[in-house]
Amino acid sequence: MSVSAGSGAGPSAGVTRVAVVGAGAVGGYYGGMLARAGVPVVLVGRAAHVEAMRRDGLRLTTAAFDEHVRVDASTDASAAAGAALVLVCVKSTDTESTAAELAPHLAPGARVLSLQNGVDNAARLSAVLGRAVAPAVVYVASEMSGPGHVLHKGRGELVIPADIGADASPGLSSTDIVALFARGGVPVERSGNVLGALWGKLLLNCGYNALSAITDIPYGRLVKLPGMAQSVHDAVAECLAVAAALGVTIPGDVWASVERIATSMPEQVSSTCQDLRRGKPTEIDHLNGVVVREGDRLGVPVPLNRALWGLVKALEAR
Repeated sequence: MSVSAGSGAGPSAGVTRVAVVGAGAVGGYYGGMLARAGVPVVLVGRAAHVEAMRRDGLRLTTAAFDEHVRVDASTDASAAAGAALVLVCVKSTDTESTAAELAPHLAPGARVLSLQNGVDNAARLSAVLGRAVAPAVVYVASEMSGPGHVLHKGRGELVIPADIGADASPGLSSTDIVALFARGGVPVERSGNVLGALWGKLLLNCGYNALSAITDIPYGRLVKLPGMAQSVHDAVAECLAVAAALGVTIPGDVWASVERIATSMPEQVSSTCQDLRRGKPTEIDHLNGVVVREGDRLGVPVPLNRALWGLVKALEAR
């Protein structure tokens, strides 16, 4: 295990400051990868996590390296002041309260990205902040392995809107953001259909997240159990029916993406499972719960998603 101070690269080194608000498993991974490449990053998180990072740096463990990366860290949203890029990575249940804390501290030209589960967080952030917020689709398997320690288990790519900055508004463009993440070795795709991509991620969550949480089993083992692969399929099929009723076009090969989760993240348990293990509220209302609400509104039957949503809510209450 080594200590990385971040070497910086290219002419923009030390210029574009990034704030990660909600520096847990997801935010810590992306913030850590940027900081490791020399990008100035501040991670805003919970006290124990921040204390560990201030003392030892952020420990980032991947298949390729295990390093302590030096980062700025704070428990206060005011640390985002002056950042050119703000990544919001909090749980969906904390979206509005986080936006209210963040609003007074954003620089006029700051670009805000929502790296959150669910399909409506960018709109919810925007409503409170009074400025445009871009949604990003996140495909990463990571978890907290203790205060100040992020364990990466697979993938890590992002999808962002292609039209960020296309209206000549102040701030980073989508091209700038792709280049910034490329410095940290994070692949970013630009898309003209991020809503469809968000729904594509939602249906993966609805297929796997609750089942992993209810069984407390990682994806690779889960799909090998009797009836589980079919249950994943059936939950996804309900999501597809709701998306079709909404007029949402989901890009790519949906069923190949569904199968890829179990093969690319075989040892990963869902974020919902991790929340239940810690006795924390889950995001299930913003995952299967969205499908239930939209299905009811549109008259699309979603019995399996309703059962999964209800069972996770029961486990939360327990």
